[in-house]
Amino acid sequence: MTNVTSAMSSAPGTAERLRVLVADDHDLYRRGMRAVIGLEDDIEIVGEAANGVEVVDLAISMVPDVVLMDVRMPVLDGIAACSQIKAAVPSAKILMLTVSDEESDLFEALRAGASGYLLKDEPAEGVAESVRAVQAGHSMIPPRLAAQLIAEFGRLSRRAAAQPTGPRLTERELEVLRLVARGAANKEIAKELFISENTVKNHVRNILEKLQLHSRVEAAMYAMRSNLLDADD
Repeated sequence: MTNVTSAMSSAPGTAERLRVLVADDHDLYRRGMRAVIGLEDDIEIVGEAANGVEVVDLAISMVPDVVLMDVRMPVLDGIAACSQIKAAVPSAKILMLTVSDEESDLFEALRAGASGYLLKDEPAEGVAESVRAVQAGHSMIPPRLAAQLIAEFGRLSRRAAAQPTGPRLTERELEVLRLVARGAANKEIAKELFISENTVKNHVRNILEKLQLHSRVEAAMYAMRSNLLDADD
């Protein structure tokens, strides 16, 4: 049976740290991640899994802040596991880790609800920064894959041109959606619109439900193909 481990929680009196769950079928890579994250004062690895089924079970029981997960895993692949985790633990941010730069993997990961997609040749310090970024509400896409994503936006825009308009959003929801599409985190949106972060979270949740989307990245894609960004330029 594959080994699954859990870390002890932070000692009393220490500042609350970001709780990270790591899933990869290579034990050496998981050890490497534990060593890297262990150097960060504000992040801790609270669990490890070696396949997709294990990471889903651990995510449900531990409710981590961020899941670092390989795309290619046995039993259940990372993208399928991502979908199940987002359905069961919507608060968890998922950062996919992979050696693959195939655009199909990138798009499928984003559609499954991933907040970011990192190639495994990312420097160690970049992984920690990405963990902080996705937890803060940002989306992380490698620069060398950005052009592919923009090209996909273009294809979606052309395809959507002939389709009927989607569900109607309120004016406030449209304002929030435009800021989400520009990469703003909830705190930044709240400051821009003079509303609370909880109100922003409610608006984002309502937007995703109305548009039947799974992530902020999908919402950004919707805004771009619907020309909503041009509306307030």
